[in-house]
Amino acid sequence: MAVATLTTKPQHKSQQKPQYKPLTKKPLPAGQPREWYVSHNRRLKAMRLAIALLDSGIYHPATADNRRISATAERIGVHPPSDTTCRMVRALIRYGR
Repeated sequence: MAVATLTTKPQHKSQQKPQYKPLTKKPLPAGQPREWYVSHNRRLKAMRLAIALLDSGIYHPATADNRRISATAERIGVHPPSDTTCRMVRALIRYGR
């Protein structure tokens, strides 16, 4: 019977390289009206929440009620979303299919 041999030593966790590199944040462009920044940040938050919901197995907008979206926001460490942001999250889930 053949036996497989290990040719390299396994690395310890402290020696392993991370699988991803975090993105560096860039400053937002200056000179836009305040509403532009508000809607931009709302879209970013909605995308983060939609991704977290999809990762947790919520694939239908009907199952993503405001309470579940707020619980997800608390779990990932963002401020509770408004009703407008919750509607945006459901729209992203709906049209992302």
